[in-house]
Amino acid sequence: MSGIHTRRDFLRTSTAAGGGLLLAGTLGGQVLLAQTTPAGAPTAGAATESLSPLVFVKIEPNGAIRIYSARAEIGQGIKTSSAMTVAEEMDADWSRVTVEQSPVDNTIYGAQTVGGSRSTPASWDALRRCGAAARAMLITAAARVWQVNENECTTERSVVTHWPSRRTLSYGELAVRAAAVPVPDATRLPLKNSRDYKLIGTRVANVDNRKIVTGEPQYGMDVQLPGMRYAALARAPRRGATVQSANIDTVKRMPGVSDVFIVTDAAADANELLPSVAVIANSTWNAFRARDALQIQWDETRAAGDSWSSYEKQARELSQREGAQVVRQSGDVAGAFSSAARTLEGFYSYPFLSHAPLEPQNTTAWFRDGMLEMWCPVQMVDRARPAIAKLMGLSLEKVVVHLPRIGGGFGRRLSWDYMVEAAVLSKRVQGPVKLVWSREDDIRFDYYRPGGFHALKGALDAKGRLTAWQDHFITFSADGKTPVGVGVIDTADFPIPVLENTRLTQSLLPLATRTGAFRAPRSNGLAFPIQCFLHEMSAAAGRDHVEFLLDLFGAPRPIVAGNANSTHAGRAAAVIRLAAQKAGWGRKLAPGRGMGMAFYYSHSGHVAEVVDVSVSKDKKLTVHRVVVAADIGLIVNRLGFEQQAQGAVMDGLSIALGQRITMERGAVEQSNFGDYPLMRISAAPKVEAYSVDSDSPPTGFGEPALPPLAPALCNAIFAATGERVRTLPLSLSGYHA
Repeated sequence: MSGIHTRRDFLRTSTAAGGGLLLAGTLGGQVLLAQTTPAGAPTAGAATESLSPLVFVKIEPNGAIRIYSARAEIGQGIKTSSAMTVAEEMDADWSRVTVEQSPVDNTIYGAQTVGGSRSTPASWDALRRCGAAARAMLITAAARVWQVNENECTTERSVVTHWPSRRTLSYGELAVRAAAVPVPDATRLPLKNSRDYKLIGTRVANVDNRKIVTGEPQYGMDVQLPGMRYAALARAPRRGATVQSANIDTVKRMPGVSDVFIVTDAAADANELLPSVAVIANSTWNAFRARDALQIQWDETRAAGDSWSSYEKQARELSQREGAQVVRQSGDVAGAFSSAARTLEGFYSYPFLSHAPLEPQNTTAWFRDGMLEMWCPVQMVDRARPAIAKLMGLSLEKVVVHLPRIGGGFGRRLSWDYMVEAAVLSKRVQGPVKLVWSREDDIRFDYYRPGGFHALKGALDAKGRLTAWQDHFITFSADGKTPVGVGVIDTADFPIPVLENTRLTQSLLPLATRTGAFRAPRSNGLAFPIQCFLHEMSAAAGRDHVEFLLDLFGAPRPIVAGNANSTHAGRAAAVIRLAAQKAGWGRKLAPGRGMGMAFYYSHSGHVAEVVDVSVSKDKKLTVHRVVVAADIGLIVNRLGFEQQAQGAVMDGLSIALGQRITMERGAVEQSNFGDYPLMRISAAPKVEAYSVDSDSPPTGFGEPALPPLAPALCNAIFAATGERVRTLPLSLSGYHA
């Protein structure tokens, strides 16, 4: 597997098949154009070095079209949807399109990071302009051949037609001629109206489906290089512990083992390189066997003592008083509670979570000739690459990163500790080395979603309207000042902005355990207590929950005045109504069966979900159906939209039913899917995904569908049983699937 180190290498590799048009779209609307001879030597056209190309389009003389996807494919479908966006504006024949991952270099390709459901909205305009530029150049080339006005030419399915004479030329026939056309200013080119879309909005299968189901190598774990060695690390089980001694000489003599050593690097960040002992062997199996044979004495003098049971006890004690930090105070909260017709209180808690992607962390690194080449599944490649370069004392161009398809991430691969480990190991190993984490490594040494506790209080007037809201959020901090893992209260969260009387306070518990972003950061935790407590309030008021929510939202508007990127009351109401309609909300159900509704806005997506569940006498849950209704703007790939809804629901059910990370004496207690269970296919419900018709620019959907699931499920359990669940996972209350 050879590396592509420069743009020139990429152009040469991309165009080796023969003459054609190679187009790179950029944020600024300009393009890099290269015409190639059959021998494959490119002749570069105009380029603006200060602008970052986002995607390359290559049209072969035989009519084949290759589109390069710049952002990492992590299961969110960006490799397919980004190519669809370009192909739509090109009027390309999708059956002739293939999609490949571009090399990693954000100075050329623009942002290549994925996360926050931002890949689609951040690339939308640039990708369309790239397709429009390609189409314009092909039309110009055809008009020159026919000696006609360009306005007389139309395009469809990779063919330019001169409509007065009915003459046609295929894109393949025009590719070489189009390469000689002056590059247009893409910012001035007209873009299609959504009503004219033929590809966007349809259901298109993932471009890698065949490769996935046939096992064609494409993930980080699949990388194979000549002479490659395999590495495994035994990391300190407690945060802050260090290696005191180990039976290194004994383990070195085990079959297939070539080296065993204590891992240290003073230049590495302590979060990214945990104290550990490394084993280098001729196979992953031998590396794991030798790692398991290590007898390490850990110095735990400065080890952390994080304890979930202690945190729970402290949180319950703190919930009885005001939070130490006031986040928001509005209106007369005390007066509203004293004059209320009814008040309600509830204490909610949710646990730490591990990302647990199916592909454990891994990186292959090869340090040689003053360069470092890496193959790694990472979401934050734009930040990881310069960080690795700094660690290794190399200039950025000396660090080459290849981005394979990623076998799940959910935010875990926004960190790059496994890359740091592999880079450090590569200094020592003569030849390429693949670092592989076991499932136990992945769960015990994650950057966890932090747990949290909410002491909530609400007030109702005589008409059953919510008049006051109070939330004491008890969360975690590494410095005593700032919450970790983006676990903060946002004063823009519904229902805070629509209420006159609110008080939000915060208390921080000290934490040493690593935390990080998790699918739908912040929202994945906050949605559960807030949306369940809203349901408590509507039930206490004796009102239908859908009607209660719609009344709270009121007139269509951004609920944070002047902030167009906040929850919009009109869009929220539309998805709530759509979900209720599709689910058959309000119909009579059998005893022991109930429906629950929850709404949440996150990552620019308005999403409402209805869960239909039956609960047996022994608390066995049968989730019959989940209805997801969303407004995320224009849908690029409807099949991808449906798949993201399904994935979010399954992920949400796994989390709600039985997943939790606990730690005692600073060590994580869970280690594999036996004690950190995933949803079983036998328990999977039917998932229906619906969207509100919209011409608004598209936003992502990898995250917004997750937060409403847990509260909708818990609200459904209440509807079925009358029991209110305020603690996740549900297994702690005896529920099981």
